[in-house]
Amino acid sequence: MPAEPADGEIETAIETRGLEPVPDGERTGRVRELVPTWVAANISVLLLTMGAGLVIFNKLNIWQVLVVAVAAPVVSYGIVGVISIAGKRGGAPGMALSRAVFGQRGNLFPGALIWVARWGWETINAVSGAYAVLTVLDLLFGVESSTALIVVTLLFFVGCTFVVSGLGINALRVCSKWSTYLFGTFSVLVLGYLVATTDWSAVFGKPAGSTAMMIAGIGTIAAGGISWVPSGPDFTRYLPRTASSRGMVGATVGGAGVVVLPMVLMGAVMAVGTPDLATAQDPVSFIGELLPTWIAVPYLLIALVGMLLINSMSMYSAGFTAQTLGIKVPRAWAVSVNAVISLVFGFLLMVVATSFFGSFISFLTLLAVAFSAWIGVFGVDMLRRETYDGAALLDTTRTSAYWYKGGFAWQAMTAWALALVVGLLFTSVDWFSGPLSATWIGENGLGWVAGIVTSAVLYGALPRTPAPAAAGERAADREPAGTLSN
Repeated sequence: MPAEPADGEIETAIETRGLEPVPDGERTGRVRELVPTWVAANISVLLLTMGAGLVIFNKLNIWQVLVVAVAAPVVSYGIVGVISIAGKRGGAPGMALSRAVFGQRGNLFPGALIWVARWGWETINAVSGAYAVLTVLDLLFGVESSTALIVVTLLFFVGCTFVVSGLGINALRVCSKWSTYLFGTFSVLVLGYLVATTDWSAVFGKPAGSTAMMIAGIGTIAAGGISWVPSGPDFTRYLPRTASSRGMVGATVGGAGVVVLPMVLMGAVMAVGTPDLATAQDPVSFIGELLPTWIAVPYLLIALVGMLLINSMSMYSAGFTAQTLGIKVPRAWAVSVNAVISLVFGFLLMVVATSFFGSFISFLTLLAVAFSAWIGVFGVDMLRRETYDGAALLDTTRTSAYWYKGGFAWQAMTAWALALVVGLLFTSVDWFSGPLSATWIGENGLGWVAGIVTSAVLYGALPRTPAPAAAGERAADREPAGTLSN
């Protein structure tokens, strides 16, 4: 997060920095800049569909949906905020800092899994963006969807994503700020329309669902936030070491919550009058059916920008992850691999898949489990660690202080692998059911929580990996381990 441009100056520089830590002299970012960053990360009409799913599939009433909509961002983005503290400590992207935890070779394993998981997330967002374009074309010009048009819209969306993510943090920050203002304005209009036209007796008259389904709903909504945890440091590495850790967590949770809460509630309200909303193959076109054109079109266009930003942020981080895997190209070009994969998988999801929502929820569930094992290990290590050795992070040879034994930190690898297995044992989706998915943990959709707890406990109990002193480390720069203060 570079410094604010001077009055009258237009910030157009393309970020060229890759995995290397940001020097202290360039860490001029501000904590408050995290708010629009995490607002932008959640500007997606998919939250409406997910809110509808809480009513249609989980059978929750509006009060239970409110609990889910409050708890999910607090839990998931609270974790994002805590892990992002590592960014200001080390000044490097999250998956580069992860080398200090797992070892130069060991980090390839969680890194590869996280990179692959991003393919699915970026595909889901590319499909949603393409559907938004198709819906706008239908509303304005009566153009019906076709295979050829699907390909064109996917190419358009992914191409724009590639350009923005390639430009780097400056472009993301500017786009995030303006999309936050615009999306907030039109969301108020949509909310006002719903207040005036909704049958509120039907909304408040819906009976309550089970507590298990409410807990599972929290996990479903939280999964989107969990997917951003390894990326948290990517957006805080330009913050000075003295930046408030509590402020970082608060800005992260607040930025996400201000979008997640109203969007999930609006989706739940819409679902009462449109029960087929959550089962539609197209997760976007319902907006054109429920809202007047003068609201629906600009709202979809702004949401399209938001989904483009989500994908751009994901590809921005994916570029770093690709570099940590040894793909020796500049970050801006590393994202091209994810762009191509988004095109291919997006086409299959739009043309071949029979249920968008079912595929989406299954993916989110597995995504949370895949990331959970890494979160527990990295989180415990971060609370123990005071700083990172920048030179050692970039040195992938045997001379690196983070080489450990054969390039692996066996404590971290053991905890990560076992936690991944435990999380899958308790998980059930359309494509897979673990043998323990019928237990209380599995029925409540807490496989990802089991993964985090297992990895954290195991890593905390195993003997500590020797931590090398960072080159050029200064005592004044240190932040006491385990604290969330300055």
